[in-house]
Formats: sequence, structure tokens, C-alpha cells
Amino acid sequence: MFSKKLGLTIEGSMFKNIGIFLIIANTYVWLICTSIVLGQIIQTTNLLDSQLYIVWTTNFLGAAASIILGSYFTSKFHNYRKHFIITWIFLGIIGSLTPSFVATTFSFSEILIISILFNISFGLGLPVAMAEFSNNTNIEHRAKLGGAIWLLVMMLSGIIMNLIGENIMVNSFILTLWRATSLIAAFHYKPNIKKAYVSFTGVIKDRSFVFYLTPWTMFSLVNYLSTSVGINFLGEDFVNILTLVSSFLTGVSAVFGGLISDIIGRRRTTIIGFVLLGFGYSLLGIYPQNATAWYLYAVFDGIAWGIFYVIFLFTIWGELACDKSSEKYYALGSLPHLLSTYLRLTIGPLIAANVSFYAIFSFAAFFLFLAVVPLMFAPETLPEKVIRERELRSYIEKAKRVRERFAKN
Repeated sequence: MFSKKLGLTIEGSMFKNIGIFLIIANTYVWLICTSIVLGQIIQTTNLLDSQLYIVWTTNFLGAAASIILGSYFTSKFHNYRKHFIITWIFLGIIGSLTPSFVATTFSFSEILIISILFNISFGLGLPVAMAEFSNNTNIEHRAKLGGAIWLLVMMLSGIIMNLIGENIMVNSFILTLWRATSLIAAFHYKPNIKKAYVSFTGVIKDRSFVFYLTPWTMFSLVNYLSTSVGINFLGEDFVNILTLVSSFLTGVSAVFGGLISDIIGRRRTTIIGFVLLGFGYSLLGIYPQNATAWYLYAVFDGIAWGIFYVIFLFTIWGELACDKSSEKYYALGSLPHLLSTYLRLTIGPLIAANVSFYAIFSFAAFFLFLAVVPLMFAPETLPEKVIRERELRSYIEKAKRVRERFAKN
């Protein structure tokens, strides 16, 4: 009964479902914390700009390649999914331990190796984990469950980040212990039903997939600019405060975004996210040096990111796959987010230093409003029957309240 309320598809075996949810939460928390530790490692070494560029490029390419490779292997060899996930987690444990074997100073080659290990350890099993999330949830509850998982990720990230100090060896052990906890869920996890195989070409030829991927990619191409511009004009401390505000709202809005998405549909919820972010960038385009405008932007940004995480990380790709295996959908759908992070670390500061901030934010706002256009042609993946039933239920409840009010009078 409880499983049905939550939207879990396997009756009487709740732990199977919760197992994959915990693995996903553990993975994203681990990614956030390893990014912090990698930044600490880089700060211990005076890398040249060219070397730093190589590190971030290798970082991005390693993650992208491992995601693609992992999605190919797990969709091709379904029977080895459990072994693959356990091996993936063990690889993360080894990657987490690696910094502790190095002396207090890191060479360029050592940083490169650690960076590659971190990102391969993240990307290799991500598509199968997200595909199993899709397989283990009912479509009418999928978004709210994704939102709940992301809220858990934000809360746990805050706890683990408070444990991370300046000692890289201690941080390495913290990451190792954290990643190792997901083995408990992995050993009890059982793969869901096998679905029809689909090639990368088949995914790319899917028009519905393109209609959702295009705005997600357009957003990723402009979103990285705000942080760099904010640091240039308002200082890093102020931007850190904005990030804290935005992160808090992201976790909360992920839950509400998931609930709304399960009521009015994925497409309309996604459009709301893009419109909110477009308003935020419009404010910065008019008042780029105004602190209040930046706070309002942080609010819009946090709400929009909560919606986007639920839709573009958890929900839409599995639903577009329908009766086909969804690993490749999730793999290709995750690449724009990786690209945005890469651009923020590499060319974002250069653009912010050389291009007018009025031009940057005005262009970003226009680009985001333009990103809504493909969504007008995108199909709604939440069944029309579910939307209409919930609208009817809401109407009946309102009618009952009105009748009770008149009865009292």
C-alpha cells in the first residue's frame, strides 16, 4: 500500500526500489564533495593556465566518455547490471582513496590522474542508475520522487561538506567512507525488467528527444556566465552567499517542482522554469550592479534549477524512452549539464572579463526565452488521462468546499 502511494512499481519489495534511490543520492553527493576536494588539490599547486585548462578539459571528456561507454555496456548486456553497479562503486572508492597516497604537494600528472579517476567513477554507472530509477517508478509519481531525492542530495551534501576541512588526506577518507556506504544498497539491488535495445542513432533520431534536449542545451550554453560576471563586479564572498541562497531554494523547489510536474505535466513545468530564469537574467541585464537584482536572480535561479534537476536529470529521458532501454537517453541528456560546468571553469571568466555585462545578460535572457520555442512542439509525456483525472479531482474538492461554506451559511 505504502509503495503504491509513493509510486514504486515493485510491490512487497520496497528495499529494491529504495536501494537504487539511495545509490543515486549517494552518487550525486559524492560528486559535489569530490569537486570541492579536487579544487583543494588544484589550489595546492601553482598550475599554469594551460595546465589548468588541460585538467578541466580532461575532466569533462573523461566524464562524458565514461557516461557514453557505461550506457552502451549496460543497455547491451542487461544481465550484468548488478555486477556493473558494484564495480562502479568500488571504482569510486578507489578514486576517493587515491589522493591519500600522494604527498602534501601534487604534481600536474597526479592531479590529472585523480581528476580522471573521479570523473570516470562518477559517469560510468550513472546512466544505468538513472534508468533503474525510471524502471522502478510509476510515471504519475516519478517527478515528485526525483524531487525528494534531490532534496536529500542537497541536505546530505551540506552535512558532508561541513565535515570536509583543509586536510586532503582526511577528506579523502571521508569521501571513501561515504562512497562505500552505497555498497549496502548495491548488494541488495536487483535489476528491473529488460527493455528493448536502442542505439545512439535511434535516440538522436527521436524528434521528441531533440525537442527537449535543444532547450536544455541552449540553457547550458548561457547559464555558466552569471557566476563569472558576479565575481567580477560584486566579489567572490557575495557570490558565495547567492550560491547558498540558490542551493537552498533548489532543494526545496525540486520537491514542489516535482509535485507540480506530476499534476500539470512535464512540458508546462519546464516552460515555467525557463520563463523564471529568463526574468532573472532580464533583471541583471537592466541592473547588473544592483545587489537586490542579484538576490532576486538567485531566487529565480534556485527555483528554476530545482525544476530542471527534476525534469532533466530524473524524469523526462526515461519517459521519452517508453518501452525501450533508457540508458542512452539519460547519457545524452546529462551531457549539456557537464558542458555547462566545463564552460564555467574555462571560458566563462574570459567572456566575463572582455564582454559588456549588459550585453551578456541581455543575450542570455533572449536566448532563454528562445529556448522555450522547441518546447512548444515537444510532446507531453505525462498521460493526458492522469492530468485530467487530477484536474477533475481538484475541481470536485473545490466544489465540496464551496458547498460546505454555503451549508454553514
